[in-house]
Amino acid sequence: MKILLVEHDISLSTALVELLRANHYSIDLANDGETGLDLVMSAEYDLILLNWLIPKADAISLCRQLRLQGYCKPILLLTAFNSDTNIIAGLDAGADDYVIKPYNPEALLAKIRSWLRRSGIVASSTLSWGNLTLDQNSGKVTCGEQIISLTANEYKLLELFLQNPNRIFSRKLILDRLWGFDDAPVENAVTTHIKDLRKKLKAGGLTQEILETVYGMGYRLNLVPDHTNYVTTSQQQDIHKKPRAKDLASVNRVLERFRNSFSQQVTVLEQAKTALLAGDLQAQRKQQALHEAHKLAGSMGTFGYPEGSKLARELEDLLGRERTLNANEITEFSQLVTALQHELAKPPLTLTAQPAPLQQTHRILVIDDDTTLTEQLLALAGAWGMRMKIAPDLITARERLALATPDAVLLDLSFPGSQEDGLTLLEELVESNPNLPIVVFTARDSLADRLVVSRLGARQFLHKPSTIEQIFGAISRVLPQTKPSVAKVLIVDDDPVILAGLSQLLTPWGLEVITLSQPQQFWEILIATSPNLVLLDLEMPIVNGLELCQVLRQDAHWGDLPILVVTAHTDAQSLQQAFAAGADDFINKPVLGPELVTRVMSRIERTRARHSPKLNIVQT
Repeated sequence: MKILLVEHDISLSTALVELLRANHYSIDLANDGETGLDLVMSAEYDLILLNWLIPKADAISLCRQLRLQGYCKPILLLTAFNSDTNIIAGLDAGADDYVIKPYNPEALLAKIRSWLRRSGIVASSTLSWGNLTLDQNSGKVTCGEQIISLTANEYKLLELFLQNPNRIFSRKLILDRLWGFDDAPVENAVTTHIKDLRKKLKAGGLTQEILETVYGMGYRLNLVPDHTNYVTTSQQQDIHKKPRAKDLASVNRVLERFRNSFSQQVTVLEQAKTALLAGDLQAQRKQQALHEAHKLAGSMGTFGYPEGSKLARELEDLLGRERTLNANEITEFSQLVTALQHELAKPPLTLTAQPAPLQQTHRILVIDDDTTLTEQLLALAGAWGMRMKIAPDLITARERLALATPDAVLLDLSFPGSQEDGLTLLEELVESNPNLPIVVFTARDSLADRLVVSRLGARQFLHKPSTIEQIFGAISRVLPQTKPSVAKVLIVDDDPVILAGLSQLLTPWGLEVITLSQPQQFWEILIATSPNLVLLDLEMPIVNGLELCQVLRQDAHWGDLPILVVTAHTDAQSLQQAFAAGADDFINKPVLGPELVTRVMSRIERTRARHSPKLNIVQT
C-alpha cells in the first residue's frame, strides 16, 4: 500500500519513513506543499500523511486543493496544535482525521490501518488448509478441484478460523466478530453453523476434521493434516500490521541520529532569549525561534522527551504573541529555555516504554481563558485521575455544560472583552445543579468577592496565582469519594512495558490493577493485596508462570482463585501444560484490548456468581 508523507522536518520525516517501511508500506516523501500536490497528480496513493505547517502551501490549502482535484482517499493531519479551532478547520478543509504531535508510533500505525480498512484498501490473499483453499478475491472455496458452496455466514466462519490458526474462539466471540449488534443470533446458532460447515466441507471432499471443539471454551482450527507449520498471505499481512520489536529498534536508531539536532534548535531559542533580555529581539530572529519552538513541540516527545515538548509548546505560545513581551513574560521565557536545556541533558525515555496512566474517573470542566495554565492542567490531569475539558469563555462553557454535566467545575471570574463575569454563570449553575462542586479560581481577592462566591454556593475559593498542586488539590477536595474498584487484578510479568500496557487496558474498567515484575515476590504480594484474579506470563526467569499456577492450586485458601495466562505459544502442547498446571483460560500475545477485558471481566463475574449465596424458595 502506497502512502505519501508531506513533512518538512527532516528528523521526523526520516524516522517516520523508517517506521512505515519497516511495516511494509511503500512511501513517497514531499518536503513542501507544492511537491506534494505534484506527486498526487502524477501517482496514486492509498493514504496521505500531511504535516500542518509545511512550506509553499499550508495543510488547509493543500487539503482543499486535493479534494478539488478529485483525490478521495484518506488524509491524516500531523499537527502539534490541539485546539478545537485548528482541528475543526483541518477537518472542514477535507482531512479525514488528525494525529497530535508528539505521537506514539504504534498509535499512528493503528490509525493508518484503520483508515485503510475503512476505505476498502485490502490486499488480495488466499487462505489454505491442506488441499482446502479459500480465495478472498473471488469468494470461492475449493477442495482440490471441487468447488464447495457455502452460505455467507459459513464462508465468514471458515475465513475467521483460517486467518487465526491455533486461536480458540468462544461462541460469544464468534458472534461479536461475524455479526453486528442488530442481527446477531443466539449463541446456539453458532453451533448450528459450525455443524453445517463441517458437513459441507466433508461432502466437498475434505477427509480431515478441520475444526476442533475445545470443551468448555469454544472452537479452534485443527493442525494441517501433514502437521507442518504454515503462514498464509493474510497472516503475513497481520504480522506486518503491528510494529515488531526489531521494527521499533530500527526506528530508535533513526531517532538516535537526530536527537543531536535538538541542541541546534535549542541554541536558536537561547539566542532569542539573549536578545530578549537585551531588549533587541528582531522580527526575523523571533520568527526563526517561533519556527524552531514549534518543531520541538511536535518532535521532542516522539524522540523520548515528552516534558521537552510541553516546554517547547509554552515557548511557542510566548513567541506567537503579536505584542511585545512584558518583563514577567521575558523572565518566564528565559526560565523555559533553561528548563528545556536541562531536559535535553537527561537521557531520553525508551520509545515503547509508555507509562500507564492512573484511572481517569472524574470529568472536570475548566472555565478559564489562560491558555498557558489550561495546557499545564490538561497535561497533568491524568496523573491526578481527572479528565479535563477547557472552555476559554462563558459562551463555550454553557455549550459544554449543555452537552454533559461534569463532576466538578474550575471557574475563573474575570473574562476581558465580555460584559458579564463568572459570577453570573456561578449563579446559574448553583440554581440548575446545586450538587455540582464548583471551585472559584480568580485573581480577585476582595472580601466582597469572597462573600458573594460563598453566598452563591461555591465549594472552594482559590486565589491566583496558585501552584498546579494547589489547583488539583482544591478540585480533589470537592470531588465525591472515589467508588470502590470493581475487582483487583494481579498481573505478573517480568517485562515492565507489558505490565504498563495491560494495566492501561484494564484500569478504565474500574479494576484495581497490581503489577509485579519480580515473580519471586509473588506470594508476599498475593497475601498483601488479595486479588480477585491473577494474570500470569508463562515465560519468566527464576519462577515461571506454570510454577506459580501449581503453587496456587495446591493451596487450600487460594486454590479457587481464577488464573489467566498470557503467552505467545498457543500450540497444543503448551496449552495442555498450562491447563494441567491449573490455568482457567489463556490470552494470546500480542494482547487485544477488547479480548483481554472481556475474558477478565467475565471470569471475575462467573466466580462471583458461583460463590454468591443461593436463595431458598419455599412454596406455600
